[in-house]
Amino acid sequence: MAIVVNMPRLSDTMEEGTVAAWLKNVGDKIEEGDILAEIETDKATMEFESFNEGTLLHKGVAEGDTAPVDVLLAIIGEEGEDISDLLNGSGGITDTSNEASSSNQQVDDRASVATLEASSDAKVVPEGVEVVKMPRLSDTMEEGTVAAWLKNVGDSVEEGDILAEIETDKATMEFESFYAGTLLYIGIQEGESSPVDEVLAIIGPEGTDVEPILKSASSSSSISDVKPKSNSSASIELVEPKEKTVENVNTSSNETKVPADGKRIFASPLAKKIAKERGLSLQDIKGSGEHGRIVKKDIENYKAPAPVEIEVKEVSENNSLNTGLINLPVGTEGQHEVKNSQMRKVIAKRLSESKFSAPHYYLNIEVDMSSAMASRKKINELPDTKVSFNDLVVKACAMALKKHPQVNTTWNDAAMVYHQHVHIGVAVAVPDGLMVPVLKFADQMTLTQIGASVKELAGKARNKKLTPAEMEGSTFTVSNLGMFGIVDFTSIINQPNSAILSVGAIVEKPVVRNGEIVVGNTMKVTLACDHRTVDGATGAQFLMTLRAYLENPVTMLA
Repeated sequence: MAIVVNMPRLSDTMEEGTVAAWLKNVGDKIEEGDILAEIETDKATMEFESFNEGTLLHKGVAEGDTAPVDVLLAIIGEEGEDISDLLNGSGGITDTSNEASSSNQQVDDRASVATLEASSDAKVVPEGVEVVKMPRLSDTMEEGTVAAWLKNVGDSVEEGDILAEIETDKATMEFESFYAGTLLYIGIQEGESSPVDEVLAIIGPEGTDVEPILKSASSSSSISDVKPKSNSSASIELVEPKEKTVENVNTSSNETKVPADGKRIFASPLAKKIAKERGLSLQDIKGSGEHGRIVKKDIENYKAPAPVEIEVKEVSENNSLNTGLINLPVGTEGQHEVKNSQMRKVIAKRLSESKFSAPHYYLNIEVDMSSAMASRKKINELPDTKVSFNDLVVKACAMALKKHPQVNTTWNDAAMVYHQHVHIGVAVAVPDGLMVPVLKFADQMTLTQIGASVKELAGKARNKKLTPAEMEGSTFTVSNLGMFGIVDFTSIINQPNSAILSVGAIVEKPVVRNGEIVVGNTMKVTLACDHRTVDGATGAQFLMTLRAYLENPVTMLA
């Protein structure tokens, strides 16, 4: 499915951008992290990276042209994909002329607010002092997390210096300063999140009193609803960042540092994010990209030395350790905090919404897997063929959904949507949580195609290479914990699906067959249903059909 990329707001005051140069042409293959274009803002010319993979299908802004923030910049999708609906507006994008007019009106509105704020702030913001706001570094970014500060309060800042690394909903990116002066104030501490347009920092002449500026920034946020509002209190307390007290800790960091030779380390945001998650130092890694830039494959190919045991002598209450072995004296209590990643926040939000809004109920059956085991063994004897039990379950679900379309639905307040296609999400565990890549048209796929697709998508999920299009559009979900020895469990429905199947391990145990006790192999599956769309009888009939397919796999090969 094609992805629409809008003109991003790359600085805190940017209202429009000029495409200084396109570095990709229509028809070019795009990888996540590739530089799409150089965009000139009101302050600097910056590289704009792609957060998606695919083919560049359309350029919305020609080289040298200027467009407001949020106007269509490009479309990325599959080669040959029809994007006419997106261009003429039926795909959710308004007509270009109308959009431009609307965006210009928004610019005018923001300009009016800016003028009003400027008139109220002029008396309290001294000349040469700049208030830096949380920027919107991607077209869908609503809030950002400060992954790392590369400058401290009191440090001298030059234009172009990297102030901080900011984690968006898509990547971790370097944020450059557009001003020169002294870093007077840090508004968002490392690991903390804040909506776009909140006060990130203040830069100005050394010794400037920032308290009146902060009070002005706080009061001006109530002038208009144009800017997002913070969840914090109306006043902002001036707090110097506390120093972290850690002794005798030998651990790696992925912070961008300046080596002894004075040269800056260049790395893509994706590479830095992965390095941080793995606890690697960028100084130890040699880049293979242009001008020695460290890219994702450099991180993945890097072989780190054997881990060193970490001994923590003292940790302040504000310090947290994300990884490492912590030795404490016998009988001593200890704990450390790990800041929630954006992925973990999204998981918490969506699962809470599902659990508390959809009335869940659960149906459980036990399936005789003896025939499935024998059939799988025969199938895998074929050359270049590898089918798992999970592949059999996915295929059986896809075929059962065609026979019970009410399970393949989505609830909304106006109507119940029946999906004529079958897109099955397959839950995959990753270090940060859980991802659900989607098998499109699973009912039309063979077992071997399902097996190959699941393997490919699961690998992408673990390597963080899944595109948004590969995680969207599921109509049903399968979650399998059987490989971990879990016999029976329930899952929370993956909205907007109406049901999710929980698959347990195959267990060898005594069963009664033809009036005799014999050794059998059984598997428990649990169907969690949304009672708004799937009645108990409907869910039960779906499970009966599913059992028939699994206990007679030959019927799935017809």
